[in-house]
Amino acid sequence: MFERFQTINSTFPRTDHILEYKNRGGLVFGWLCTYVPEEIMHAAGVLPIRITGYNQETELEDGSAYLYINNCSFSRSCLQMGLRGEYEFLDGVVGGSTCDGARRLFDLWRNYIGTPFHHVLSIPRKFTEEAHTLYYQQVVQFMEHLEQYLDIEISDEQLLHSIGVYNESRALLKELYELRKLDNPPITGAETLEVLNASFRMPKEIFNQYLSDLLRDLSASGCTRNGNARLMVTGSVLTNPEFIRSIESQGALVVADDLCTSTRYWSDPVLVSGDITPLQAISRRYLNNFPCARMFPSDERFNRIIELCRDYRVHGVVSQIIRYCVAYAHDMPLLTQRLQSYGIPILALDVEYGTSGSGQIQTRVQAFLEMLGAKVR
Repeated sequence: MFERFQTINSTFPRTDHILEYKNRGGLVFGWLCTYVPEEIMHAAGVLPIRITGYNQETELEDGSAYLYINNCSFSRSCLQMGLRGEYEFLDGVVGGSTCDGARRLFDLWRNYIGTPFHHVLSIPRKFTEEAHTLYYQQVVQFMEHLEQYLDIEISDEQLLHSIGVYNESRALLKELYELRKLDNPPITGAETLEVLNASFRMPKEIFNQYLSDLLRDLSASGCTRNGNARLMVTGSVLTNPEFIRSIESQGALVVADDLCTSTRYWSDPVLVSGDITPLQAISRRYLNNFPCARMFPSDERFNRIIELCRDYRVHGVVSQIIRYCVAYAHDMPLLTQRLQSYGIPILALDVEYGTSGSGQIQTRVQAFLEMLGAKVR
């Protein structure tokens, strides 16, 4: 079952599923941030995929020529792939004003790559009712822009159908994560990241079927994974399973994570009720979802991280922060203080996007695991 997900990731962005969708006359839009509501694009008949950078750490001559070097390497990696035509099949790009790197990436993509449809949403940094009103207005404008561009009208029924598809995906991923709470889970952290990467690189209906098959096979396999320490990974965007694998190769097991490419992507469903419209439900979910480090106040995010540490019986946390990722770098001292108040050790790693775990990183992880080993005993 894992080979399905690995094949999708190794051939991305020109996967068979994306090319087949295009060949049938479908439109494919790339999105740049987890605050972009995918259900609206799905309801319009568009295939939403996440724009990510290279699978490994790469020289970024083109990306750095257009983005200052003090922009994170994730933004520069995505831009370089776009400039080199690796996303030439995209019919649209949708971004969010979540950080300077993401915002500049969208601007440069629009100006130099020229994807036909482009839209950016302003994302509030708070959870107040005023913030919800502002974000809802942004979501309405996005849907109206999409309807105008495609010359269609997106109905509540179509939105409800898309909400159902995406909520099914979130429920299945939650079921997968429940298996990671076991003393000896049947899946590693690196394998889990392969599944997560595939989740935003293919039609959700097919992904849901693939994941259902995987869950069935994992339950029947009797396979178990062992580790000397149970770890959680937090920090900046991460899509390279080799980074997780480099940690687990030293005897640890990554059982939990707080990343925009993992738990923060799928954690909260869209809650539909008779009191609000489907579009209002989508809007409220995306702003209230597991918070990014950019959101204020930080307590909601910190509380969720502590809860994950408890639920997954984590011995230590590994924070990997991409250089110049301002939100997570500024957040780090406060998170460290909060974790230490609960007796949870944390290892802070300064990385580039796509890293697979250099010798220096492995040395620091080894020392961290030795320290945890003494504590666990």
